[in-house]
Amino acid sequence: MSTTQIQKPKVVVIGAGSLFFGRQSIWQMVHSEYLNKGTLALVDTDEKRLNKMVTLAKMVAAENQVELVIEGSTDRRDVLPGADFVVLSFAEDTVKYRGIDCAISEKYGIRMCSGDTIGPGGIFRAMRELPVIMDCARDIEALCPDAWVINYINPSAVHGIALSRYAPKLKSFALCDGHHMPGKKINYAWRAGIVADPSEYTADMDSRFDLRIAGVNHFTWMLQADYDGADVMPRIAASMKQSAETETAGGDTGAKAKDNDAISYQLYDIYGYVPTCTPHTKEYLRFWQGLGRTPDAIAPLSIWETEARYIRHDAMWKQVDDFIEGRIPIQSYMDTFGPDHATDIIENMVGDLGKPYYINTTNQGAVPNMNDDAFLELLCEVSMDGIKPLPVGDMPRGLRGLQELVLDAHELTAEAVVEGSREKLRRAMLTDPLVNSIADADRIIEELLELERDVIPSSWYATAQQDSLKSLVSNPAR
Repeated sequence: MSTTQIQKPKVVVIGAGSLFFGRQSIWQMVHSEYLNKGTLALVDTDEKRLNKMVTLAKMVAAENQVELVIEGSTDRRDVLPGADFVVLSFAEDTVKYRGIDCAISEKYGIRMCSGDTIGPGGIFRAMRELPVIMDCARDIEALCPDAWVINYINPSAVHGIALSRYAPKLKSFALCDGHHMPGKKINYAWRAGIVADPSEYTADMDSRFDLRIAGVNHFTWMLQADYDGADVMPRIAASMKQSAETETAGGDTGAKAKDNDAISYQLYDIYGYVPTCTPHTKEYLRFWQGLGRTPDAIAPLSIWETEARYIRHDAMWKQVDDFIEGRIPIQSYMDTFGPDHATDIIENMVGDLGKPYYINTTNQGAVPNMNDDAFLELLCEVSMDGIKPLPVGDMPRGLRGLQELVLDAHELTAEAVVEGSREKLRRAMLTDPLVNSIADADRIIEELLELERDVIPSSWYATAQQDSLKSLVSNPAR
Protein backbone atom coordinates (compact mmCIF):
# COMPACT_ATOMS: atom_id res chain seq x y z
CA MET A 1 0.00 0.00 0.00
CA SER A 2 1.11 3.55 -0.65
CA THR A 3 2.51 5.69 2.13
CA THR A 4 1.40 8.87 0.37
CA GLN A 5 -2.15 10.24 0.40
CA ILE A 6 -3.46 13.27 -1.52
CA GLN A 7 -6.75 14.81 -0.43
CA LYS A 8 -7.13 17.37 -3.23
CA PRO A 9 -5.08 16.22 -6.21
CA LYS A 10 -4.09 18.67 -8.92
CA VAL A 11 -4.02 17.18 -12.41
CA VAL A 12 -2.55 19.26 -15.23
CA VAL A 13 -3.44 18.22 -18.79
CA ILE A 14 -1.05 19.70 -21.35
CA GLY A 15 -2.92 19.40 -24.63
CA ALA A 16 -6.46 19.86 -23.37
CA GLY A 17 -7.64 20.18 -26.96
CA SER A 18 -6.82 16.50 -27.47
CA LEU A 19 -10.29 15.19 -28.14
CA PHE A 20 -9.24 11.60 -27.51
CA PHE A 21 -8.35 12.45 -23.91
CA GLY A 22 -9.63 15.88 -22.89
CA ARG A 23 -13.33 14.98 -22.81
CA GLN A 24 -12.72 11.72 -20.91
CA SER A 25 -10.46 13.45 -18.38
CA ILE A 26 -13.31 15.83 -17.55
CA TRP A 27 -15.64 12.85 -17.06
CA GLN A 28 -13.29 11.02 -14.70
CA MET A 29 -12.27 14.08 -12.69
CA VAL A 30 -15.95 14.83 -12.05
CA HIS A 31 -17.01 11.22 -11.51
CA SER A 32 -14.31 10.04 -9.13
CA GLU A 33 -14.75 10.69 -5.42
CA TYR A 34 -10.95 10.58 -5.14
CA LEU A 35 -10.44 13.32 -7.73
CA ASN A 36 -13.48 15.60 -7.76
CA LYS A 37 -12.40 17.68 -4.75
CA GLY A 38 -9.14 18.58 -6.48
CA THR A 39 -8.12 20.71 -9.44
CA LEU A 40 -8.16 20.04 -13.17
CA ALA A 41 -5.85 22.47 -14.97
CA LEU A 42 -6.20 22.52 -18.75
CA VAL A 43 -3.42 23.81 -21.00
CA ASP A 44 -3.51 24.34 -24.75
CA THR A 45 -1.72 26.77 -27.05
CA ASP A 46 -4.90 27.19 -29.10
CA GLU A 47 -6.79 29.72 -26.94
CA LYS A 48 -10.12 29.23 -28.70
CA ARG A 49 -10.11 25.48 -28.18
CA LEU A 50 -8.79 25.84 -24.64
CA ASN A 51 -11.65 28.16 -23.73
CA LYS A 52 -14.15 25.66 -25.07
CA MET A 53 -12.73 22.83 -22.95
CA VAL A 54 -12.54 25.02 -19.82
CA THR A 55 -16.15 26.11 -20.33
CA LEU A 56 -17.25 22.51 -20.87
CA ALA A 57 -15.41 21.30 -17.77
CA LYS A 58 -16.94 24.01 -15.60
CA MET A 59 -20.42 23.20 -16.91
CA VAL A 60 -20.04 19.48 -16.20
CA ALA A 61 -18.62 20.12 -12.70
CA ALA A 62 -21.45 22.53 -11.86
CA GLU A 63 -24.13 20.20 -13.22
CA ASN A 64 -22.82 17.36 -11.05
CA GLN A 65 -22.38 19.61 -7.99
CA VAL A 66 -18.76 18.68 -7.29
CA GLU A 67 -16.06 20.86 -5.76
CA LEU A 68 -13.64 20.34 -8.65
CA VAL A 69 -11.71 23.51 -9.45
CA ILE A 70 -11.16 24.16 -13.16
CA GLU A 71 -8.19 26.19 -14.35
CA GLY A 72 -6.99 27.00 -17.84
CA SER A 73 -3.99 28.65 -19.45
CA THR A 74 -2.17 28.84 -22.75
CA ASP A 75 1.08 28.90 -20.75
CA ARG A 76 1.77 25.68 -18.85
CA ARG A 77 4.08 27.48 -16.44
CA ASP A 78 1.05 29.33 -15.03
CA VAL A 79 -0.59 26.13 -13.74
CA LEU A 80 2.26 23.67 -13.12
CA PRO A 81 3.06 24.83 -9.55
CA GLY A 82 1.44 22.45 -7.08
CA ALA A 83 0.70 19.75 -9.67
CA ASP A 84 0.55 16.15 -8.47
CA PHE A 85 0.14 14.74 -11.98
CA VAL A 86 1.02 16.16 -15.38
CA VAL A 87 -0.49 14.39 -18.38
CA LEU A 88 1.16 15.09 -21.74
CA SER A 89 -1.48 14.70 -24.44
CA PHE A 90 -0.74 17.08 -27.30
CA ALA A 91 0.11 16.96 -30.98
CA GLU A 92 0.81 19.70 -33.49
CA ASP A 93 -1.69 19.44 -36.37
CA THR A 94 -1.51 15.67 -36.04
CA VAL A 95 -3.94 14.85 -38.88
CA LYS A 96 -2.05 17.02 -41.36
CA TYR A 97 1.42 15.76 -40.53
CA ARG A 98 0.52 12.09 -40.15
CA GLY A 99 -1.03 12.41 -43.58
CA ILE A 100 2.25 13.83 -44.95
CA ASP A 101 4.27 11.08 -43.24
CA CYS A 102 2.07 8.34 -44.70
CA ALA A 103 1.97 9.84 -48.21
CA ILE A 104 5.75 10.22 -48.48
CA SER A 105 6.29 6.74 -47.05
CA GLU A 106 3.86 5.24 -49.55
CA LYS A 107 5.77 7.00 -52.34
CA TYR A 108 8.79 4.90 -51.36
CA GLY A 109 6.87 1.64 -50.93
CA ILE A 110 6.22 1.79 -47.17
CA ARG A 111 2.58 1.25 -46.26
CA MET A 112 1.46 2.66 -42.89
CA CYS A 113 -2.08 2.20 -41.57
CA SER A 114 -1.47 4.46 -38.57
CA GLY A 115 1.90 6.10 -39.09
CA ASP A 116 2.40 7.35 -35.53
CA THR A 117 4.82 4.89 -33.93
CA ILE A 118 6.91 2.81 -36.33
CA GLY A 119 8.31 3.52 -39.79
CA PRO A 120 9.08 7.05 -41.01
CA GLY A 121 5.79 8.21 -39.48
CA GLY A 122 6.80 7.18 -35.98
CA ILE A 123 10.26 8.68 -36.31
CA PHE A 124 9.00 12.01 -37.63
CA ARG A 125 6.18 12.25 -35.12
CA ALA A 126 8.90 12.03 -32.45
CA MET A 127 10.81 14.71 -34.36
CA ARG A 128 7.77 16.99 -33.96
CA GLU A 129 6.58 16.15 -30.45
CA LEU A 130 9.61 15.06 -28.42
CA PRO A 131 11.37 18.47 -28.35
CA VAL A 132 8.22 19.96 -26.80
CA ILE A 133 7.97 17.06 -24.34
CA MET A 134 11.52 17.70 -23.17
CA ASP A 135 10.73 21.43 -22.79
CA CYS A 136 7.76 20.41 -20.63
CA ALA A 137 10.04 18.13 -18.59
CA ARG A 138 12.38 21.05 -17.86
CA ASP A 139 9.45 23.20 -16.69
CA ILE A 140 8.14 20.37 -14.50
CA GLU A 141 11.58 19.90 -12.95
CA ALA A 142 11.60 23.60 -12.08
CA LEU A 143 7.99 24.11 -10.96
CA CYS A 144 6.59 20.79 -9.66
CA PRO A 145 9.49 18.31 -9.44
CA ASP A 146 7.53 15.81 -7.32
CA ALA A 147 4.69 15.44 -9.84
CA TRP A 148 4.09 12.22 -11.71
CA VAL A 149 4.57 12.78 -15.44
CA ILE A 150 2.40 10.64 -17.71
CA ASN A 151 3.24 10.62 -21.40
CA TYR A 152 0.12 9.94 -23.49
CA ILE A 153 1.61 10.94 -26.85
CA ASN A 154 2.72 8.55 -29.59
CA PRO A 155 5.24 7.18 -30.23
CA SER A 156 4.68 6.38 -26.58
CA ALA A 157 7.73 4.14 -26.11
CA VAL A 158 10.09 6.62 -27.79
CA HIS A 159 8.87 9.44 -25.58
CA GLY A 160 8.87 7.24 -22.49
CA ILE A 161 12.46 6.19 -23.19
CA ALA A 162 13.48 9.84 -23.62
CA LEU A 163 11.86 10.93 -20.34
CA SER A 164 13.39 7.99 -18.48
CA ARG A 165 16.85 8.60 -19.91
CA TYR A 166 17.07 12.39 -20.24
CA ALA A 167 14.87 13.50 -17.31
CA PRO A 168 15.72 10.75 -14.79
CA LYS A 169 14.86 12.85 -11.73
CA LEU A 170 11.21 12.96 -12.75
CA LYS A 171 8.75 10.21 -11.85
CA SER A 172 7.43 9.27 -15.28
CA PHE A 173 5.80 6.52 -17.28
CA ALA A 174 4.11 6.25 -20.66
CA LEU A 175 0.63 5.07 -21.62
CA CYS A 176 -1.42 3.81 -24.51
CA ASP A 177 -5.13 3.07 -24.23
CA GLY A 178 -4.96 -0.26 -26.09
CA HIS A 179 -4.68 -2.34 -22.92
CA HIS A 180 -7.11 -0.44 -20.73
CA MET A 181 -8.01 -2.72 -17.86
CA PRO A 182 -10.20 -4.49 -16.97
CA GLY A 183 -11.81 -4.25 -20.42
CA LYS A 184 -8.90 -5.91 -22.20
CA LYS A 185 -8.95 -8.96 -19.96
CA ILE A 186 -12.73 -9.26 -20.09
CA ASN A 187 -12.64 -9.27 -23.89
CA TYR A 188 -10.17 -12.14 -23.92
CA ALA A 189 -12.26 -14.02 -21.35
CA TRP A 190 -15.19 -13.72 -23.75
CA ARG A 191 -13.08 -14.87 -26.69
CA ALA A 192 -11.86 -17.85 -24.65
CA GLY A 193 -15.44 -18.88 -23.86
CA ILE A 194 -15.00 -18.26 -20.15
CA VAL A 195 -18.11 -16.07 -20.35
CA ALA A 196 -20.85 -15.99 -22.97
CA ASP A 197 -21.29 -12.26 -22.44
CA PRO A 198 -18.75 -9.73 -21.08
CA SER A 199 -21.28 -8.58 -18.48
CA GLU A 200 -21.05 -12.02 -16.82
CA TYR A 201 -17.37 -11.61 -15.89
CA THR A 202 -16.77 -11.69 -12.12
CA ALA A 203 -13.91 -11.00 -9.72
CA ASP A 204 -13.69 -14.74 -9.01
CA MET A 205 -13.24 -15.46 -12.74
CA ASP A 206 -10.61 -12.74 -12.91
CA SER A 207 -8.57 -14.38 -10.14
CA ARG A 208 -8.63 -17.70 -12.04
CA PHE A 209 -7.68 -16.20 -15.41
CA ASP A 210 -3.88 -15.88 -15.67
CA LEU A 211 -3.32 -13.56 -18.64
CA ARG A 212 0.22 -12.37 -19.35
CA ILE A 213 1.01 -9.79 -22.02
CA ALA A 214 4.32 -8.09 -22.80
CA GLY A 215 6.22 -6.31 -25.55
CA VAL A 216 7.09 -2.90 -26.84
CA ASN A 217 4.09 -0.57 -27.01
CA HIS A 218 1.87 -1.39 -30.01
CA PHE A 219 3.89 -4.61 -30.49
CA THR A 220 2.62 -6.62 -27.52
CA TRP A 221 1.89 -10.34 -27.40
CA MET A 222 -0.16 -12.69 -25.26
CA LEU A 223 2.49 -14.98 -23.81
CA GLN A 224 0.19 -16.91 -21.48
CA ALA A 225 -3.57 -17.34 -21.08
CA ASP A 226 -4.57 -19.97 -18.53
CA TYR A 227 -7.95 -20.47 -16.88
CA ASP A 228 -7.96 -22.76 -13.87
CA GLY A 229 -4.54 -23.94 -15.08
CA ALA A 230 -5.75 -24.88 -18.59
CA ASP A 231 -4.28 -23.14 -21.67
CA VAL A 232 -7.07 -21.15 -23.36
CA MET A 233 -4.91 -19.31 -25.88
CA PRO A 234 -5.83 -21.76 -28.69
CA ARG A 235 -9.50 -20.97 -28.03
CA ILE A 236 -8.82 -17.22 -28.21
CA ALA A 237 -6.98 -17.72 -31.51
CA ALA A 238 -9.77 -19.94 -32.85
CA SER A 239 -12.32 -17.21 -32.12
CA MET A 240 -10.20 -14.81 -34.16
CA LYS A 241 -10.00 -17.25 -37.05
CA GLN A 242 -13.77 -17.63 -37.00
CA SER A 243 -14.54 -13.91 -36.74
CA ALA A 244 -11.99 -13.15 -39.50
CA GLU A 245 -14.40 -14.67 -42.01
CA THR A 246 -16.91 -11.84 -41.53
CA GLU A 247 -14.97 -9.24 -39.52
CA THR A 248 -15.85 -5.57 -39.75
CA ALA A 249 -14.40 -4.39 -36.38
CA GLY A 250 -17.82 -3.16 -35.31
CA GLY A 251 -18.53 -1.65 -38.71
CA ASP A 252 -15.20 0.17 -38.94
CA THR A 253 -13.57 -0.52 -42.30
CA GLY A 254 -10.73 1.97 -41.93
CA ALA A 255 -7.05 1.15 -42.37
CA LYS A 256 -6.40 0.44 -38.68
CA ALA A 257 -9.46 -1.84 -38.41
CA LYS A 258 -9.10 -3.78 -41.66
CA ASP A 259 -8.27 -7.53 -41.45
CA ASN A 260 -7.23 -7.43 -37.80
CA ASP A 261 -8.63 -10.81 -36.74
CA ALA A 262 -7.33 -12.48 -39.91
CA ILE A 263 -3.87 -11.03 -39.29
CA SER A 264 -4.01 -11.94 -35.59
CA TYR A 265 -4.69 -15.56 -36.43
CA GLN A 266 -2.02 -15.63 -39.13
CA LEU A 267 0.56 -14.34 -36.63
CA TYR A 268 -0.59 -16.90 -34.05
CA ASP A 269 -0.15 -19.58 -36.70
CA ILE A 270 3.44 -18.39 -37.35
CA TYR A 271 4.68 -17.65 -33.84
CA GLY A 272 2.34 -19.60 -31.56
CA TYR A 273 1.30 -16.47 -29.65
CA VAL A 274 -1.55 -13.98 -30.11
CA PRO A 275 -0.74 -10.30 -30.88
CA THR A 276 -2.72 -8.01 -28.58
CA CYS A 277 -2.57 -4.69 -30.44
CA THR A 278 -3.06 -5.81 -34.03
CA PRO A 279 -4.30 -2.45 -35.43
CA HIS A 280 -0.73 -1.26 -34.84
CA THR A 281 1.25 -4.53 -34.72
CA LYS A 282 0.43 -5.29 -38.36
CA GLU A 283 2.29 -2.10 -39.26
CA TYR A 284 5.44 -3.22 -37.39
CA LEU A 285 5.96 -6.22 -39.66
CA ARG A 286 6.98 -6.44 -43.31
CA PHE A 287 4.46 -9.15 -44.18
CA TRP A 288 1.63 -6.89 -45.39
CA GLN A 289 3.73 -4.33 -47.22
CA GLY A 290 3.07 -5.85 -50.64
CA LEU A 291 6.73 -6.75 -51.18
CA GLY A 292 6.33 -10.45 -51.93
CA ARG A 293 6.49 -12.05 -55.35
CA THR A 294 3.61 -14.42 -54.54
CA PRO A 295 0.13 -13.01 -53.81
CA ASP A 296 -0.79 -13.30 -50.12
CA ALA A 297 -4.11 -14.37 -48.68
CA ILE A 298 -4.34 -11.01 -46.89
CA ALA A 299 -4.02 -7.84 -48.97
CA PRO A 300 -1.33 -5.23 -48.30
CA LEU A 301 -2.14 -2.67 -45.62
CA SER A 302 -4.46 0.18 -46.45
CA ILE A 303 -3.01 3.66 -45.96
CA TRP A 304 -4.09 5.85 -43.04
CA GLU A 305 -6.97 8.07 -44.15
CA THR A 306 -6.27 11.76 -43.64
CA GLU A 307 -9.56 13.19 -44.87
CA ALA A 308 -11.63 10.74 -42.82
CA ARG A 309 -9.75 11.86 -39.71
CA TYR A 310 -10.49 15.51 -40.42
CA ILE A 311 -14.18 14.65 -40.64
CA ARG A 312 -13.98 12.68 -37.40
CA HIS A 313 -12.27 15.52 -35.54
CA ASP A 314 -14.75 18.08 -36.86
CA ALA A 315 -17.60 15.92 -35.57
CA MET A 316 -15.98 15.75 -32.12
CA TRP A 317 -15.61 19.52 -31.91
CA LYS A 318 -19.22 19.93 -33.05
CA GLN A 319 -20.26 17.70 -30.15
CA VAL A 320 -18.29 19.91 -27.74
CA ASP A 321 -20.02 23.01 -29.19
CA ASP A 322 -23.41 21.31 -28.92
CA PHE A 323 -22.88 20.66 -25.20
CA ILE A 324 -21.70 24.21 -24.55
CA GLU A 325 -24.50 25.84 -26.54
CA GLY A 326 -27.26 23.60 -25.15
CA ARG A 327 -28.15 21.64 -28.27
CA ILE A 328 -27.14 18.56 -26.25
CA PRO A 329 -28.23 18.73 -22.60
CA ILE A 330 -25.22 18.98 -20.27
CA GLN A 331 -27.05 16.50 -18.02
CA SER A 332 -26.29 13.79 -20.57
CA TYR A 333 -22.50 14.34 -20.51
CA MET A 334 -21.82 11.73 -17.84
CA ASP A 335 -23.85 9.17 -19.80
CA THR A 336 -22.07 10.02 -23.06
CA PHE A 337 -18.47 9.41 -21.97
CA GLY A 338 -16.69 7.08 -19.59
CA PRO A 339 -13.40 6.36 -17.85
CA ASP A 340 -10.04 6.85 -19.51
CA HIS A 341 -6.86 4.83 -19.04
CA ALA A 342 -4.76 7.73 -17.72
CA THR A 343 -7.33 9.11 -15.30
CA ASP A 344 -8.24 5.58 -14.15
CA ILE A 345 -4.60 5.14 -13.17
CA ILE A 346 -4.48 8.54 -11.46
CA GLU A 347 -7.61 7.64 -9.47
CA ASN A 348 -6.02 4.32 -8.53
CA MET A 349 -2.86 6.06 -7.33
CA VAL A 350 -4.64 8.81 -5.39
CA GLY A 351 -7.15 6.42 -3.83
CA ASP A 352 -4.54 3.70 -3.20
CA LEU A 353 -6.98 1.22 -4.76
CA GLY A 354 -4.39 -1.45 -5.55
CA LYS A 355 -5.58 -2.21 -9.10
CA PRO A 356 -3.00 -3.35 -11.68
CA TYR A 357 -2.71 -1.53 -14.99
CA TYR A 358 -0.73 -1.88 -18.22
CA ILE A 359 1.97 0.77 -18.29
CA ASN A 360 4.98 1.44 -20.51
CA THR A 361 8.03 1.40 -18.26
CA THR A 362 11.40 -0.29 -17.83
CA ASN A 363 11.33 -4.08 -17.73
CA GLN A 364 12.90 -4.49 -14.27
CA GLY A 365 13.12 -8.25 -14.67
CA ALA A 366 9.49 -8.91 -15.62
CA VAL A 367 10.70 -10.50 -18.89
CA PRO A 368 13.89 -12.24 -17.70
CA ASN A 369 15.52 -12.73 -21.11
CA MET A 370 15.31 -9.03 -22.03
CA ASN A 371 17.36 -6.18 -20.54
CA ASP A 372 16.15 -4.67 -17.28
CA ASP A 373 16.00 -1.24 -18.95
CA ALA A 374 14.06 -2.48 -22.00
CA PHE A 375 11.05 -0.16 -22.26
CA LEU A 376 8.03 -2.48 -22.40
CA GLU A 377 4.27 -2.42 -21.91
CA LEU A 378 3.64 -4.54 -18.82
CA LEU A 379 0.97 -5.16 -16.20
CA CYS A 380 2.14 -3.22 -13.14
CA GLU A 381 1.30 -2.51 -9.56
CA VAL A 382 0.84 1.26 -9.45
CA SER A 383 0.89 3.52 -6.41
CA MET A 384 2.12 6.96 -5.42
CA ASP A 385 5.29 5.22 -4.26
CA GLY A 386 6.19 3.79 -7.66
CA ILE A 387 5.62 1.39 -10.54
CA LYS A 388 6.33 -2.33 -10.14
CA PRO A 389 6.00 -4.59 -13.22
CA LEU A 390 4.53 -8.02 -12.48
CA PRO A 391 6.39 -11.16 -13.65
CA VAL A 392 5.60 -12.33 -17.18
CA GLY A 393 8.21 -14.91 -18.24
CA ASP A 394 10.63 -15.10 -21.15
CA MET A 395 9.93 -13.52 -24.53
CA PRO A 396 9.84 -16.43 -27.01
CA ARG A 397 12.56 -16.77 -29.62
CA GLY A 398 11.55 -15.07 -32.86
CA LEU A 399 9.39 -12.53 -31.08
CA ARG A 400 12.34 -11.49 -28.93
CA GLY A 401 14.42 -10.68 -32.01
CA LEU A 402 11.61 -8.58 -33.45
CA GLN A 403 11.19 -6.79 -30.11
CA GLU A 404 14.88 -5.94 -29.89
CA LEU A 405 14.90 -4.51 -33.41
CA VAL A 406 11.94 -2.27 -32.61
CA LEU A 407 13.53 -1.20 -29.32
CA ASP A 408 16.78 -0.31 -31.09
CA ALA A 409 14.87 1.79 -33.64
CA HIS A 410 12.94 3.53 -30.84
CA GLU A 411 16.02 4.15 -28.70
CA LEU A 412 17.97 5.52 -31.65
CA THR A 413 15.04 7.81 -32.47
CA ALA A 414 14.99 9.17 -28.91
CA GLU A 415 18.75 9.73 -29.01
CA ALA A 416 18.61 11.36 -32.44
CA VAL A 417 15.90 13.84 -31.47
CA VAL A 418 17.23 14.81 -28.04
CA GLU A 419 20.82 15.08 -29.26
CA GLY A 420 19.87 16.69 -32.58
CA SER A 421 22.00 14.09 -34.35
CA ARG A 422 21.46 13.71 -38.08
CA GLU A 423 23.74 10.67 -38.03
CA LYS A 424 21.52 8.91 -35.48
CA LEU A 425 18.36 9.98 -37.31
CA ARG A 426 19.64 8.20 -40.40
CA ARG A 427 20.69 5.20 -38.31
CA ALA A 428 17.25 5.03 -36.69
CA MET A 429 15.55 5.16 -40.10
CA LEU A 430 17.75 2.36 -41.43
CA THR A 431 17.25 0.24 -38.31
CA ASP A 432 13.47 0.58 -38.55
CA PRO A 433 11.88 -2.72 -39.70
CA LEU A 434 9.85 -1.09 -42.50
CA VAL A 435 12.72 0.60 -44.34
CA ASN A 436 14.36 -1.49 -47.07
CA SER A 437 16.59 0.90 -49.02
CA ILE A 438 19.42 3.21 -47.98
CA ALA A 439 18.74 5.57 -50.88
CA ASP A 440 15.01 5.64 -50.11
CA ALA A 441 15.68 6.32 -46.44
CA ASP A 442 17.84 9.31 -47.33
CA ARG A 443 15.17 10.67 -49.67
CA ILE A 444 12.42 10.17 -47.07
CA ILE A 445 14.43 12.10 -44.48
CA GLU A 446 15.08 14.99 -46.86
CA GLU A 447 11.50 15.21 -48.10
CA LEU A 448 9.90 15.03 -44.66
CA LEU A 449 12.34 17.57 -43.24
CA GLU A 450 11.35 19.95 -46.03
CA LEU A 451 7.60 19.35 -45.82
CA GLU A 452 7.53 19.63 -42.02
CA ARG A 453 9.95 22.53 -41.70
CA ASP A 454 7.40 24.67 -39.83
CA VAL A 455 7.08 22.24 -36.88
CA ILE A 456 10.57 20.72 -36.61
CA PRO A 457 13.25 22.64 -34.67
CA SER A 458 15.29 24.95 -36.87
CA SER A 459 18.55 23.41 -35.64
CA TRP A 460 17.91 20.41 -37.90
CA TYR A 461 18.14 22.63 -40.95
CA ALA A 462 21.42 24.22 -39.92
CA THR A 463 22.75 20.69 -39.48
CA ALA A 464 21.44 19.70 -42.90
CA GLN A 465 23.17 22.68 -44.55
CA GLN A 466 26.44 21.88 -42.79
CA ASP A 467 26.23 18.25 -43.87
CA SER A 468 25.53 19.29 -47.47
CA LEU A 469 28.57 21.58 -47.46
CA LYS A 470 30.75 18.82 -46.02
CA SER A 471 29.48 16.44 -48.71
CA LEU A 472 30.32 18.92 -51.47
CA VAL A 473 33.80 19.46 -50.06
CA SER A 474 34.36 15.71 -49.82
CA ASN A 475 32.95 15.07 -53.30
CA PRO A 476 33.84 18.15 -55.41
CA ALA A 477 33.06 16.30 -58.66
CA ARG A 478 29.38 16.48 -57.74
